Amino acid sequence: MRTTRLLAALAATATTIALAGCGSDDTGSTDASASDSAASSDTGDSADAADAFPVTIEHAYGETVIEEQPERVATVAWMNHEVPLALGVVPVGMAAAAYGDDDGDGVLPWVEEELEELGAETPVLFDETESIDFEAVADTQPDVILAAYSGLTQEEYDTLSQIAPVVAYPDVAWGTSYQDMILMNATALGLADEGQALVDELDAEVTAAFDDHPALAGANVVFSYLDPNDLSTIGFYTTNDTRPGFLSDYGMGTPSVVAEASEGSEEFYTTISAEEADRLEDVDLLITYGDAESEFLAAIQDDPLLSQIPAVAEGHVAVLPDATPLAAAANPTPLSIGYDLDEYLDLLSDALES
Repeated sequence: MRTTRLLAALAATATTIALAGCGSDDTGSTDASASDSAASSDTGDSADAADAFPVTIEHAYGETVIEEQPERVATVAWMNHEVPLALGVVPVGMAAAAYGDDDGDGVLPWVEEELEELGAETPVLFDETESIDFEAVADTQPDVILAAYSGLTQEEYDTLSQIAPVVAYPDVAWGTSYQDMILMNATALGLADEGQALVDELDAEVTAAFDDHPALAGANVVFSYLDPNDLSTIGFYTTNDTRPGFLSDYGMGTPSVVAEASEGSEEFYTTISAEEADRLEDVDLLITYGDAESEFLAAIQDDPLLSQIPAVAEGHVAVLPDATPLAAAANPTPLSIGYDLDEYLDLLSDALES
């Protein structure tokens, strides 16, 4: 697990140091609009939670001090909203789903399910197709902005920090494990203990799921992207990315091509030429995105270079239906784990044993 380095830092509470630029002087109460009342992020009056403040959270851009328990919570970037939702807190605003949305409403099915269970309406959705919509975030008047899993640039962090205190990613852009994201975001809400309990619960659930798929244990996996219209390049995710990181955390192996590309790098994705296909000789399972599994597999097996990869030649290729909830869930999140983890692992196991 990649949570150890965070535990000590997150356990400490702040003194009275104020973080310059992290607070907005205009975050007071507003008129209750329909969206505000539907997406209210009421963290409750828990004395234990309130007593946790102030808290200091360290991240890639320094540290953020949150002086008081936030009542209005906004989140940006992929999946951060799932932490407060899993802990019973409904954000006032969150990023719209740009991938895997099965019904076009900007909300993934496991998030819809959680909102229904909480009896809450959909929060304000931020369109992040091009970039963060700073004006829309500011309009929700948040007390805190959660982005522990993100690729925030320094400029984006600085701009958001003029709206409210921001929890940025800890080390590498888009490299925060689901465990670390939960711990950081939960601590910002004054719910560190609840966050740790959620991590423990999900870890037990994931461990049991992998135990039910013993063929995956120790198998070297490369999480790739192959363009069927241009097979001259092999793209794959490094160990910095949460997709292969999740699989390795729970017992799958890292092939040499991934380990070599990841060493000393902060990139989450890289490419090599298909002429270097022999570098994937120790890959047992190749995961990729595609539209039709049989057609896709046939295409890469017919390719004179990719067919040299043993996993491809033997048909050990798991094709995730592109832009579907299942494909989105391959990047595990607090709520997607309980939604279709078994289906995901079934797909991997079936491909490995084919």
